[in-house]
Amino acid sequence: MAQQVKGVVARGKGAPVTVETIEVPDPGPGEALIEVQACGVCHTDLHYREGAINDDFPFLLGHEAAGIVEAVGPDVTEVAPGDFVILNWRAVCGECRSCRRGRPQYCFATHNATQKMTLDGRELSPALGIGAFAEKTLVAAGQATKVDARARPEAAGLLGCGVMAGIGAAMFTGEVGPGDSVAVFGCGGVGDAAIMGARLAGASKIIAVDLDAAKLEIAKEFGATHTVLASEVDAVDAVQAITDGNGADVCIEAVGHPQVLEQAFYARDLAGTVVQVGVPNPEMRIELPMIDFFGRGGRLKPSWYGDCVPSRDFPMLIDLYLQGRLDLDRFVSETIALDQVEEAFHRMERGEVLRSVVVIGDQAVS
Repeated sequence: MAQQVKGVVARGKGAPVTVETIEVPDPGPGEALIEVQACGVCHTDLHYREGAINDDFPFLLGHEAAGIVEAVGPDVTEVAPGDFVILNWRAVCGECRSCRRGRPQYCFATHNATQKMTLDGRELSPALGIGAFAEKTLVAAGQATKVDARARPEAAGLLGCGVMAGIGAAMFTGEVGPGDSVAVFGCGGVGDAAIMGARLAGASKIIAVDLDAAKLEIAKEFGATHTVLASEVDAVDAVQAITDGNGADVCIEAVGHPQVLEQAFYARDLAGTVVQVGVPNPEMRIELPMIDFFGRGGRLKPSWYGDCVPSRDFPMLIDLYLQGRLDLDRFVSETIALDQVEEAFHRMERGEVLRSVVVIGDQAVS
């Protein structure tokens, strides 16, 4: 029997989000019903509200979440009621041409729930196929990855998007290795996660680049060994000076801006790697001299979700978190209620937080 729960809905382009009573079906074949405990406020949710992803309003926002499996549909074996899970938007299909080639991190046909959640009889579009700013949500069973239940939901859920994107940009897309030098351009949540990933991978020099001195101080807490205040010095010259005039082995662009990508391109060593994990808007263009593109060699790699495989990477990273080797708690700037998401969007736009996290049910803030 379908359930009525509270959820955060974007009804129209640019309109403030509201908390509404939505209807969530019982899980069908291949689906799981999740009691959401915590969900991070991500820039992607704001992009949905602004109509920058598509115009399939109304949207049920939220996707960076952790919770408990309440029920599963027929033939579901990945998870069971009572499991503590992190939700992901790459439920690897195992059947597409990328999966068949052994590249599940690029899966081209990820699974979403078949049934639709509704608002007053109208189908909702869940953000990234998840829709977790809600007391409960319906997902494909493969979108729920079981992890150690000792992890704090507020921290664990952040692996569902931004933190995983940053860590993976360094460890998996950039293939950072012991002794490498790494420069991270943009020290918001994703950039700081890339710094953390570079440290985990054994980088010897980790250079944080940002326009904001306060963000650079925070970047040090995540593992930056050097900082560059790009509002006062030339970022490319500064990175090269720190790396003996050569440039960094791996440069990670975590802003999503053509000028920053150009800085990353020229700040890398010959045959080095540039990773773009920052999300640009559709109007942005890049322009580089072809002789520089050819002559500098190396690799330019977009990073989709940090090139992660959730079933492989989420449990491993949660283990590191529980061992005290991955400080996910440091990303949680504040915990909020469902009716405070709109205010959290504004704080995020002003750069006041790394992550606001909505807590729900027994986890809820007073």
